[in-house]
Amino acid sequence: MKIYTVDSFTGEKFRGNPAGVCLLEQDMPDHWMQKVAAEMNLSETAFLLKDKDNFKLRWFTPQVEVDLCGHATLASAHILWEQNIWENKKIVFKTKSGDLFAQKENQWIKLNFPLDPPIPCTPPSLLSPALGVEFKDCAKSRFDYLIEVNQEKVLKNLSPNFEMLKQIDARGIMLTCLSENPEYHFVSRCFYPALGINEDPVTGSAHCSLGPYWANKLGKTELNAFQASSRGGQLKLNVLEKRIIISGQAITTMKGELIS
Repeated sequence: MKIYTVDSFTGEKFRGNPAGVCLLEQDMPDHWMQKVAAEMNLSETAFLLKDKDNFKLRWFTPQVEVDLCGHATLASAHILWEQNIWENKKIVFKTKSGDLFAQKENQWIKLNFPLDPPIPCTPPSLLSPALGVEFKDCAKSRFDYLIEVNQEKVLKNLSPNFEMLKQIDARGIMLTCLSENPEYHFVSRCFYPALGINEDPVTGSAHCSLGPYWANKLGKTELNAFQASSRGGQLKLNVLEKRIIISGQAITTMKGELIS
């Protein structure tokens, strides 16, 4: 079986978010996929299996399977086109979050994902001391808490208590604020210690919530976003009524054969 490492949401090697992409030849047991993901030790490894005119797609962190992952979906589409496995400019992925779509447009890949608008809420009591910052706003999406802070330097200098964050009843925590760089509308950082990922470099699925949050605040449906991790990554967003188009670039850094 072929296996790859792809840096997603970047056009530059060793930036963005690295994802594993494993091309399955047949259905494999869950425990086997989990062990492969642990062996890859990336935030997510995607497992692809051709199914007629579609592809079954599942994502595993080194510890658990997840229901939705943007950067590993982007990496999967990139490999299918780069390795000439799929010729059409549109791909349909069958996933636990329903049908997801990828479309190629020059050097960019557009992902069509479900919208997940966050709902304003009262933050859990542990959240503020775990993050060590004051909140401007707090909301909750299907998976995560969304916290807005006042300044980009506050967001970038943040050093969370990950042991405390593990106790929060959510997949993870998204921090965000307006961007000081005119090239972007907003910036973010995303933390998932409960999944074994203290900080995710670039999180496509988080923008299913960050996109509509900032679209509502700024009165714009087309947004440029930057995830301000140490690796950094760029996303272009188009917020629709019930879906969101998340666009990014990707570049392959490694390829090999998996001995099952």
